[in-house]
Amino acid sequence: MLNRIWWYFFVIAFVVILGKVAFGNTSVVSDSVAALFESSKLSADIAIGLVGVLTLWMGLMRVGEKAGMVRFISKYTEPLLAKLMPEVPRGHPAYGSVTMNLTANALGLDNAATPLGLKAMQDLQSINPVKTVASNAQILFLVLNTSSVTLIPVTVFLYRAQQGAAHPADVFLPILIATSASTIAGLTAVSIAQRISLLNTVVLGYAALLVGGLLSIVAYLTTLSATAISEISTVLGNGILLCLIFSFILVAGYRKVALYDEFIEGAKEGFGQSIQLIPYILAMLIAIGLLRASGALEVALQAIAILVSWLGFDTRFVDALPTAIMKPFSGGGARALMLETMQHEGVDSFAGRLVAIIQGSSETTFYVLAVYFGSVGIRNGRHAITCGLTADLASVLAAISVCYWFYG
Repeated sequence: MLNRIWWYFFVIAFVVILGKVAFGNTSVVSDSVAALFESSKLSADIAIGLVGVLTLWMGLMRVGEKAGMVRFISKYTEPLLAKLMPEVPRGHPAYGSVTMNLTANALGLDNAATPLGLKAMQDLQSINPVKTVASNAQILFLVLNTSSVTLIPVTVFLYRAQQGAAHPADVFLPILIATSASTIAGLTAVSIAQRISLLNTVVLGYAALLVGGLLSIVAYLTTLSATAISEISTVLGNGILLCLIFSFILVAGYRKVALYDEFIEGAKEGFGQSIQLIPYILAMLIAIGLLRASGALEVALQAIAILVSWLGFDTRFVDALPTAIMKPFSGGGARALMLETMQHEGVDSFAGRLVAIIQGSSETTFYVLAVYFGSVGIRNGRHAITCGLTADLASVLAAISVCYWFYG
């Protein structure tokens, strides 16, 4: 699947470049070559940027595992994850690392979520029978990450506040609905592909608890201002993270674990893994860079706009589609397009609110896939891309629907 997707990216870019050159736009050739070199530099910058944070968290996770804290945390989620990942043995360390990654994602702690996610992929890889082919558990875990399970998208609120929104946090509930639709769609797609039954008492019981918790959070946060939400989210997220770190270290010391030695061993693994990521990130970024520089994404957007107009539908949502199309490929590109739409259309306009909802409810699927699979040397992702893009499509459709529902 990855081989075909990568080839398709180049074919599409090549066709669009030829078309533009045929119509006299020769600058696209220089732009495309520049994009290749920029992507090469960016891949190294990303990997080097991961060295410190990945080394830190791999060291801390090793200490936490030796202290028994990771196993203690996983006891509360293992019944659910065991139903979703039946091939993972009970008591396996993967349950703990998966739990910690999903928790960090939900709290919006990106700096911690990525290294914890790479640790989870490494743990799942240890029981993967075919090391170059993604296992069912790894695919499920990746799709849960690409479906962007973030409870409080603080960065989106801050961007809206910077652009002068009257009520920066008024997109909170629409984002929560859209990201929930994304997660449900992704999980459903994986369950169909892997023949996992979601209709059992364990899964439904956890779902009821999650829904109840979400409703309680929504009821409370809707009474607060955007500034208060941002402050609570920051304190809560970082407070939980700090408590985890101290619990790992203090409990490990109490149990006579060789703290320093174990941290160093874990940190060494993190350093090696961050360097190993460079070829995988590079391969994906140069393909995405060519798509952007060639104008292929712009061509796709124009085609959608023409189709929507021809069908006679309301076209206000089309102004937000650049962000939606860019998001699976590039987080930075989507962010730039979101801000551009907010400035051009107005932060509280229909399109301005819609881009905020899309930005907060979807993820950079191809980047996540390259980083997570690349960290363990997987070349065949099987149905991971299909399920991940299904989640992305669901988030965009839900974002458009909920925007019409809330803002007419």
